[in-house]
Amino acid sequence: MTAPPPVDPETVPAAASRRTATPWAGYGLAMAGAVLFASKGVFIKFAYAEGVDTETLLALRMALSVPIYAAIGAAAVARAGRPAALDGRTLLAIGAVGALGYWFASYMDFLGLVYVSAPFERLILFTYPLFTVLLGAAFFRQPFRASALAAAGVSYLGLALVFVKDADVAGLEATRTGALLVLASALAFALYQLFAKGLIGRIGPKLFTCLAMSAAGAVAIAQFLVVRDLSILACLTPRAWAICALLATVGTVAPSFLLSAALHRISAQANAAIGTVSPIATLALAAVLLDERVTPVDVAGALLVVAGVGWFTLSERR
Repeated sequence: MTAPPPVDPETVPAAASRRTATPWAGYGLAMAGAVLFASKGVFIKFAYAEGVDTETLLALRMALSVPIYAAIGAAAVARAGRPAALDGRTLLAIGAVGALGYWFASYMDFLGLVYVSAPFERLILFTYPLFTVLLGAAFFRQPFRASALAAAGVSYLGLALVFVKDADVAGLEATRTGALLVLASALAFALYQLFAKGLIGRIGPKLFTCLAMSAAGAVAIAQFLVVRDLSILACLTPRAWAICALLATVGTVAPSFLLSAALHRISAQANAAIGTVSPIATLALAAVLLDERVTPVDVAGALLVVAGVGWFTLSERR
């Protein structure tokens, strides 16, 4: 089995190409995408500081980013025509899978960030490829290697270190609640990847992502309309609107296109290796922008998580 590269669990990129005419450009694009993906948690923390609640933030993020994906999907259909496999049943399946991966997983992630730091959230999310293999073996009869358990042990040792440190600072109850919510997000995205694999093969990754994002956006907006009042939007500060716009564009749309562009120039293996910069970038951004104190325990935990996921990814690809 080929493991998915450890990228942000909210955008599935186009399939990798093996063209290597401009590898340095590919490396630069992949690095830029990883750093921008790492900014997502920081933008969410800024939005919470402005008084934006979770449901409103998620709805605005989707409302501002989904039109871009929808336009790309429409352009793809206009250019290449509607795939024969895209019937009503397939469309419903894509909508359900998209809601799982892009709404439920995102909602759990956003809720988790109410309780835990952005670097700790990123480290937990970064382990989702391990869950993809474990769940695939347990429920989808996919091959499994014992090295995946060893790699998971290394990563979760790192998470345990950061958990204990954060629990001392923020309190055990809050840290446990946040960690479980983000863990649910990682599990949901792992299941999403397993369910999405066949659908992506039938209609292609670009159109699938656009349709799945649109379906998730509809659910997020519907949730907002049910649990919140539209009048709340008038109470948002200009700074809050700017942060939401940056979350949608800089933290979501831009890195997804950078990653896709990178995968046309470098291999998926190279992109996976560069993707390990994401948790470290979140740690640095949180220290600089959120004024969060980075301790030796944070650094040690991050290195263990990155080492575990990197070991797992390389062994699976080998």
